[in-house]
Amino acid sequence: MATLIDLAKTPVRELNQALHTPDATSWRVLNPRGAHAVACGIRDDLTIDIDGHVGYYCAGMNQRATVTVHGNAGTGVAENMMSGVVRVRGNASQSAGATAHGGLLVIDGDAAARCGISMKGVDIVVGGDVGHMSAFMGQAGRLVVCGNAGDALGDSLYEARLYVRGAVTSLGADCVEKEMRAEHLAELAELLTAAGRDENAGDFRRYGSARELYHFRGDNSTAY
Repeated sequence: MATLIDLAKTPVRELNQALHTPDATSWRVLNPRGAHAVACGIRDDLTIDIDGHVGYYCAGMNQRATVTVHGNAGTGVAENMMSGVVRVRGNASQSAGATAHGGLLVIDGDAAARCGISMKGVDIVVGGDVGHMSAFMGQAGRLVVCGNAGDALGDSLYEARLYVRGAVTSLGADCVEKEMRAEHLAELAELLTAAGRDENAGDFRRYGSARELYHFRGDNSTAY
């Protein structure tokens, strides 16, 4: 049975302290009511269910834990995540998965601007749409968008791989559409399965870096 913590009665600081020195592996958080920094910095193999909406930086710096938000999430959910799984059953605000190094972030609904900004190895699967400048300066990892993408997708991209099923409003600097080869179909199908999605990998297009802006050159100055 899960250990219950009611944030209507217990401060977030006490919740996080309990999760950092856990005496149980399964936790359920009640009444988050938009609280910030819920379940941050977890380093153990815990399962944490949060019943409701959360504010900024939920599950930030996660390692190994499986955190599920049964609601919407504010700015920076799973920011700087290292491993584990974070799932948002609703929508996510801007900068979801920012700077994350590993693990899997799943957003069942939409994600706002800069989803996956400066991603460094995380896998992100978004069931709906993403906002403008998603995967900006994405260095490594995969971003899967089952809906549409806003302006400047993949601006200043490095080696992150982007898969989009719907329409892309515009591509950012140095981001181009690339061939969808067999290995990409296979890895995308694996990601969709891991995220609990049933979309067909063949319906997606792949985007990546043209590798023209890795080093500054004067004749490329207008592209930055």
